[in-house]
Amino acid sequence: MEQVTDKPLTATEIAALDAYWRAANYLSVGQIYLLDNALLSKPLRPEDVKPRLLGHWGTTPGLNMLYVHLNRVIRLRDLDLMYVIGPGHGGPAIAANTWLEGSYSETYPDVSRDEAGMNRLFRQFSFPGGIPSHVAPDLPGSIHEGGELGYSLSHAYGAVLDNPDLIVACVIGDGEAETGPLAASWHSNKFIDPRTDGAVLPILHLNGYKIANPTVLARIGDDELNSLLEGYGYRPYLVSGDDPEIVHQQLAATLDRALDDIADIQYEAKAEPDAPRRDWPMIVLRTPKGWTGPHEVDGVLVEGTWRAHQVPLAGVRTSPEHLAQLETWLRSYRPEELFDDEGRPVPRLLDLVPEGDRRMGSNPHANGGLLSRDLKLPDLAEYAAEVPHPGAGPHEPTRTLGRYLRDVMRANEDQRNFRVFGPDETSSNRLEALYEVTGKAWNAGVLPTDEHLAVDGRVMEILSEHTCQGWLEGYLLTGRHGWFSCYEAFVHIVDSMVNQHAKWLKVTRKLPWRRPIPSLNYLLTSHVWRQDHNGFSHQDPGFIDHVVNKKAEVIRVYLPPDTNTLLSTAKHCLASHDYINVIVAGKQPQESWLDQEAAELHCARGLGVWPWASNDDGEPDVVMACAGDVPTLETLAAVTLLREHLPELRIRVVNVVDLMRLQPAAEHPHGLPDPEYDALFTTDKPVIFAYHGYPWLIHRLTYRRAGHENLHVRGYKEEGTTTTPFDMVVRNDLDRFHLAMDVIDRVPGLAQHAVEFRQWLIDQRTRHHAYILEHGDDLPEIRDWHWPVQEGTPS
Repeated sequence: MEQVTDKPLTATEIAALDAYWRAANYLSVGQIYLLDNALLSKPLRPEDVKPRLLGHWGTTPGLNMLYVHLNRVIRLRDLDLMYVIGPGHGGPAIAANTWLEGSYSETYPDVSRDEAGMNRLFRQFSFPGGIPSHVAPDLPGSIHEGGELGYSLSHAYGAVLDNPDLIVACVIGDGEAETGPLAASWHSNKFIDPRTDGAVLPILHLNGYKIANPTVLARIGDDELNSLLEGYGYRPYLVSGDDPEIVHQQLAATLDRALDDIADIQYEAKAEPDAPRRDWPMIVLRTPKGWTGPHEVDGVLVEGTWRAHQVPLAGVRTSPEHLAQLETWLRSYRPEELFDDEGRPVPRLLDLVPEGDRRMGSNPHANGGLLSRDLKLPDLAEYAAEVPHPGAGPHEPTRTLGRYLRDVMRANEDQRNFRVFGPDETSSNRLEALYEVTGKAWNAGVLPTDEHLAVDGRVMEILSEHTCQGWLEGYLLTGRHGWFSCYEAFVHIVDSMVNQHAKWLKVTRKLPWRRPIPSLNYLLTSHVWRQDHNGFSHQDPGFIDHVVNKKAEVIRVYLPPDTNTLLSTAKHCLASHDYINVIVAGKQPQESWLDQEAAELHCARGLGVWPWASNDDGEPDVVMACAGDVPTLETLAAVTLLREHLPELRIRVVNVVDLMRLQPAAEHPHGLPDPEYDALFTTDKPVIFAYHGYPWLIHRLTYRRAGHENLHVRGYKEEGTTTTPFDMVVRNDLDRFHLAMDVIDRVPGLAQHAVEFRQWLIDQRTRHHAYILEHGDDLPEIRDWHWPVQEGTPS
């Protein structure tokens, strides 16, 4: 592996960098261990030490070394540079460095840059009422928590999209490098346009160990590691050693070389647009785990082993030997040289700090809401489906949405702040109108048979849901807007990532200095009810259940039943901030129920009675509720059967677009007040609810409502196979015949008057089964069913 042998630093510069590094290390150890006595102005006592020792030391000295050297190049080159840290449990390093540079104290004035502030810095770390041990939202300069490993590199690449002057130094832990998401995200360099995007400088922190095991990349040898990284399209430079003076010199020279390479690549791309893609530089930093910490503890080797991962000295409060060893460790950094009598960093350290927003803790990209600009959103009138009567069509909801997203892209070309992300499914999900204004980002080989590939494309496709999500999160966290379309069953791949993003949003809502960022918008299509051709493996509506577990102030779930409600929902979500919006909508041709005006009013309410489908005159015998496009279709078909065979039955149809309206107002900001819920659903009449997903979620959302015992939900029951569209709903008892039977069975006194009708409904299900086995298609009266125009009035 290539090593840079230049020696750009003088002895004085090395000494200054080393002093800063020692100060950061001292502050990091202090955070892990100390409650008081921050400057060691008196001998260390057990009561100066925290009763519970939390945090991670092993990765911290390497992160501190990188921070001071990045400060050097920022000052030298006037760089706009952000720091993303994969080993996020190195939180003490970033707290230490932002405190040293002053950005922490500017964000939290009570943690001042003096002895009192240092004591607060130490006490609050991993302490009740303080800050977490990871690089959480609380830390200025961060867009990446890092508690869950694997997403640092995709976040970094998402941050530099459309930020041509930004460089992100992304530290990847060698344990993190073993995760699937990280392994896929190395390929992000094939999706960057060097002319209009910024640059990521990956830094593989090769300190050899995870919590209790060696790391793969540390044990495969330099030749194999070099081949791996070159195969990913990088030019790796090795910095290796345990002598600080040597490592300072090597790291300075290597950073200079890497930044020169980046500048050359970007210059060449602008000067020669057709120049072939070049390998981007990266750094492999090999230093001991727990560097400069206790070499041995109780006769066992610690420094340079997995034992340094967390807290090297665990018995400090009870063991005089450990307490003495901790004091020796802290004093080895010579704090008296680094801080004055009042605990302020000495001028020698402050001279190394970049100015203002050039400090990594103050970089505005790391607080993306500061830079965010709202999208220019076209009026919906031009895109709305013509609906002269309920049931008009058919229309393809997502194809229409694609035309709207195309024009959102076009309207914001000057701002360059909108991208669409998805795992190879943009065309499959019928959003291909986007390709009329942009291509798919691609900076690798192109063949004559390829379509829509473009170095400057703004549709981001890679067959890794993790990487798509990571790119989008990095893009949003730095203030831009995006849209993620995915097959419903496979969005589960990013379940854990959406957990982390939801936690980030929850925390930032309580941090007034964190400005709101654009929402994370999901379009889940190719959904459970129309995966009849792909079969059981593609059938799972459970992502809704997953996100509903998150905090109510963050989560929104929408089930638009037709084209115009989808358009209205999409526009609303694109204009929102600090939410995770989940929209579930089909892509197949289907009926439209509401014209544009009615759709916008319905979406604004979130749910409501459809008078044209109801005949209750304010006194229903039964409420037939529905949420989702296929459940809505089956509910309306059931209504036509009931009104034909039981014309005296009074039916109220309620459609739900905003799922969160079902919760009480005390449980969710969108929750419907109890009087309004009772007026819609009644307190004493049966409610037959046809729902897109797993039925128990509706019960969970409504269990506190009056009349809950009258609620009967039909939805997906984990029954599926390769079959016809209607057979999917039959298998799960969501079909029109079963819904009509539910009405007969639940409305008091109706069963004895509808015996023959109920028997006919059973027979229709039997006919259906026999027909599909013979013909491979649904019954014509099912396949070609339409809402009868004479039964409705214009919406």
